Amino acid sequence: MNQAIRHAWVAAVAMFALLFGAISFVQVVGADDLKTNPLNQRAILQNYCNDRGAIIVGGTPVAESVQTGSETCTFQRTYPQPELYAGLTGYFSKNYGATGLEQSMAAELAGNSDQLFLDRVGQLFLGNQPKGASVELTIDPQIQQLAYNLIPDGQRGSIVVTNPKTGAILAMASKPSYNPNLVATQDAAAERANINELVKVPGINLNQNVSGPTGELLAPGSVFKLVDTAAALASGKYNKDSVLPNPAEMSFDGIQYKLPNYAGGNCYTRDTATFAFALQQSCNTPFASIALDLGRNAIADQARKFGFGEDVGDQLKLGHALGNGFPDNLDAPGLAQSAIGQKDVRATPLQINMMTSAIANGGKQMQPNLIKTLRSPDLRVIDEPQPQQLRTSTTPQIAGQITEWMASAVSEGIAKGAAVPGIQVAGKTGTAELGNGTNNSWFTGFAPANNPQVSVTIVMEGVNITTGAQLTSPNAKKIFEAVLNK
Repeated sequence: MNQAIRHAWVAAVAMFALLFGAISFVQVVGADDLKTNPLNQRAILQNYCNDRGAIIVGGTPVAESVQTGSETCTFQRTYPQPELYAGLTGYFSKNYGATGLEQSMAAELAGNSDQLFLDRVGQLFLGNQPKGASVELTIDPQIQQLAYNLIPDGQRGSIVVTNPKTGAILAMASKPSYNPNLVATQDAAAERANINELVKVPGINLNQNVSGPTGELLAPGSVFKLVDTAAALASGKYNKDSVLPNPAEMSFDGIQYKLPNYAGGNCYTRDTATFAFALQQSCNTPFASIALDLGRNAIADQARKFGFGEDVGDQLKLGHALGNGFPDNLDAPGLAQSAIGQKDVRATPLQINMMTSAIANGGKQMQPNLIKTLRSPDLRVIDEPQPQQLRTSTTPQIAGQITEWMASAVSEGIAKGAAVPGIQVAGKTGTAELGNGTNNSWFTGFAPANNPQVSVTIVMEGVNITTGAQLTSPNAKKIFEAVLNK
């Protein structure tokens, strides 16, 4: 009898401890995650009708709460320039949660962050409704509008513009876009109907992180050759005077597959190539040869130093979407294909821009920064993020050499469309074959090459060679000119 009582007592104590632990975890350890979870409707409903802080670009709100005149819900979230900024703001919906900055900056916008504790106390004593902080972005409104306009309607594409020395994001535009007001409405039936229509749009991403559709992972194609080049120079086996094998196609033992150079390009004019020529003309076989010579680990290590598969830091909450690491378990053909940005290599436009900016910044990769200032309801600055170095990607010497070759790709190679009169531009194009006769067409580069002020990355998805060439390098030129002429 005593044994049975003892067992029952032990079981009761264990259950109490388990219950207490679970409650403690929910209230203490897991509280922040639960509050910011976009699926937590209770957190949304708690402040849905409050005066939420504005998201501001160039002094103008791109997301704000306006008075409704209703006694049941005093404020309504609105987006004055919806399609232009949807990929950044996301939406704040009563029934579908929050995305984008509305989700990642939820505590600040709702007025629940630690920085606003004294403001909350003051509002409580005054009997006022809670007010959120305003978030001013680093986005340049003119450059954002230009980038958005450069992507044709009906074309899937993304453009990222940054300051390589600080990591400040000047523009981040994508299409297809959407109108967040359709999802932020208080009419539940209309909200549901609008969502059902929006999800039918090919390429749209309503549940995006802060980068919007630029969070999609894409094959980077030949812009990945910058990784190969850095790995080659870092290995000590190659230098600026190295002569690279440049056969028209590369064969592999035991299989019929052959990796070719582009048949319509200048790579076919010679059997060997300098680094400068290989990058100027974006020849495939020299970089495949480098990868086979150095081995998978050398390329993977350099990719990781450029941020592939690594965390970007928690400011933008983009760590999971920056790109995969270099693939494992590669045979020779797989390694050759991966070295030219094909097979299973994937990255976002932001990731490619970060890689490019690291080269522009002498090998130092800065943390991408979208937040210029955070202001309390009385407009007091409570946070002003400063530039932070994220990692060292390569040496200043290697970055300088790659910059020289990227500049020659614009002045003498296939990236000529990005050339700006009177300014030396460094750039690299890329074409990732999709297997259906179309490609993802890339440009990434910076200017001026000797003192970089702006880094530009463009990708146009599902285009042919001609269309891709028209929509990437020439558009980069327009952005370089717009930024440098301000």
